[in-house]
Amino acid sequence: MAGPGDDSLPSASVFRILHVSTGNVCRSPITERLHRHALELRLGAARSGGLLVESAGTWGHEGAPMETHAATVLTDYGADPAGFLGRELLDEHVIRADLVLTATRDHRAQVISMGHSAGLRTFTLKEFNRLVRAIDPATLPEPDPHLPDGGLVERARALVGAAAALRGWLLAPNPESDEVYDPYGAPITFFRSIGDEINQALDPVVTALTGVPARA
Repeated sequence: MAGPGDDSLPSASVFRILHVSTGNVCRSPITERLHRHALELRLGAARSGGLLVESAGTWGHEGAPMETHAATVLTDYGADPAGFLGRELLDEHVIRADLVLTATRDHRAQVISMGHSAGLRTFTLKEFNRLVRAIDPATLPEPDPHLPDGGLVERARALVGAAAALRGWLLAPNPESDEVYDPYGAPITFFRSIGDEINQALDPVVTALTGVPARA
């Protein structure tokens, strides 16, 4: 799978997913690496190259490693924490992203406030989960193995458009239901509970993006 900041791929052949939290050392690294891992499990590394998953932080610790407990959580799931370096969220990251998934509503607001027509492609992770589960998969383009990207880019763009159209109609039961809380400084047990929340929120998102359900 293409890595963060990989500009070797033409923009038309790649769909960029950006996960955003505060420091880019806990929640967004966990989400980024779990998302990549899930894509590779569904599609295989060779077929998942059309979906590029990266992360950044609104107060990102530029060049910092992820928190040790975050790395442990990733290892629990079989995902690879190696080589991660934190990034501060920049305009260029938002401009290039086709989908921005944030940990909280405040992060979402910060991304949207940066401009770049980000409003229609920026959601909290749990908000996007809720919207995606309401979308009929039959209305999305089918994956096409004959295309270089497997048809994943067209499907992903259609999914974001459908989610944006539903946003005003399918509201959260309460504001807290769209939040992933910050485990920074907490014990490993809390990190693991946050990892479980993130993993569960990602599952239907990855299924909708790929058209491939998780293995039982």
